[in-house]
Amino acid sequence: MRSHLGVKGPVFRTGNVSIMIPRIKMALGLACVGIWLQALAVHAAGRETLALAPAKTTTSVLDSAEKANKRIELTRVVEALDIQLTSQVNSSRKFQVVSRSDLAEVMKEQEFGASGNVDPATAAQRAKMVGARYVLVPLIDDFQDHLETATFAGTGRSMTRRTLRLSCVANIYDSSTGKLLESPNLQIRRNDVLENRSYTLQDGDLKDEMLQNLARDMAGQITVRLSEIIFPAKVVARRDKQVTINRGDGSGIAVGQVWNVYAAGEELIDPDTQESLGREEIPAGKVRIVQVNPKTAIGEILEDKGIAKESILRLQ
Repeated sequence: MRSHLGVKGPVFRTGNVSIMIPRIKMALGLACVGIWLQALAVHAAGRETLALAPAKTTTSVLDSAEKANKRIELTRVVEALDIQLTSQVNSSRKFQVVSRSDLAEVMKEQEFGASGNVDPATAAQRAKMVGARYVLVPLIDDFQDHLETATFAGTGRSMTRRTLRLSCVANIYDSSTGKLLESPNLQIRRNDVLENRSYTLQDGDLKDEMLQNLARDMAGQITVRLSEIIFPAKVVARRDKQVTINRGDGSGIAVGQVWNVYAAGEELIDPDTQESLGREEIPAGKVRIVQVNPKTAIGEILEDKGIAKESILRLQ
């Protein structure tokens, strides 16, 4: 170990040349190498790396919650959505979630309006720093929590109905290009009837459970849509009139659903921008889900125009 200008660090020799790397620079370099190796390992395992930005809300939603005295409820939904998204995206077995905390800086540096757009260049740069191929930026653009109580004459009984509504824009970016791939707007509405419970409005545990369920359902919708965009469902095997699909529990697939099946055609190029628009999808038939397993599902072929292995499926 030698010192140079008061900085100590290891010395590496190549031929007759000695190279000294300060400890600080070496530490940063090793950290970058660690992230790079992590990304390589994930890629080798067949998963894409995804950076999850913390859920945010528009200014109008914050103002509305403040006026309705629902700021605490909104905060609980946001916190629960963050937790549920991480859990459900991991459970999908399609993505490796990396360094979520670093993506918080993206949110701090950007000003969000009603559209919820983030600067793609900044998002891409941050995502690359943490070894993520894709970035998911969830933005809540509507939240409602209403209570209505009806009293039945002559009985003394009352019924309270609680209506919850949540809308979220899921902005999905490709960090390799900095482009916004898609920004689906997803909505959930839930009605809960709470009968003969005078303590309903003050019961924090009950309120928490209902808000957590709302966030869980929204996280499920976002995860399903994310998987459909990055990894559309595909046929992995066919036997007679049945197909096996690479979707299982927790992916949104369910018994009774009918899915359209497509064969992948040629790549489509925008004549104006020369941008790839993906591959042409040629209708190949329909299947109905008859069984859902932990990692796969079984579909019964209803219509067959050339369904084969690696055919793409879209929920009807």
